[in-house]
Amino acid sequence: MPRDPLENPKPLIRRVYAYVAYRIGDGPDAQDVTSETFARALRYRSSFDPKKGDPVAWLLGIARHCIADAHSARAGEVELLDQVAAPGELESQSIERLDLRWAVLALDPHERELIALRYGADLKARQIAELLGQRTNTVEVQLHRALDRLRSLLDEPKDEATRRTTPGRSRPRPKPS
Repeated sequence: MPRDPLENPKPLIRRVYAYVAYRIGDGPDAQDVTSETFARALRYRSSFDPKKGDPVAWLLGIARHCIADAHSARAGEVELLDQVAAPGELESQSIERLDLRWAVLALDPHERELIALRYGADLKARQIAELLGQRTNTVEVQLHRALDRLRSLLDEPKDEATRRTTPGRSRPRPKPS
């Protein structure tokens, strides 16, 4: 009888949630997508093939589909930001997070996915290669290039207009009131 991919769910839940939160943000939406991922995994656990990879890679493949489904379901919705003050150096931390977010959004979708799998899901290059059906060396090179590009985007000088400009758009975003 094949091994149950969900026999030790606690570390799997943490890894899947970390990946999902990295992709869509921490909070209730990430919890919902993580729950849906495990609901589908339970439903389709007989499709798990240990010869094709680890349980975490299988679950992250399911999570990728759940994220896409969640984005499709939310298309056109307006997202409201919480107005809760955070402890610490709020202004500088907020600017750093926004700079990182815009730099990540400036990457192409494949680069964003690689970074999410490596640092959000904490997968090794070999596991990412298995998940994406690529050679390990190819993934390592792509990750290296994506990180170099991310570093260069973060090192670029930023002025007020640059921070308000969405990557890929030519006009500045309106200032928040």
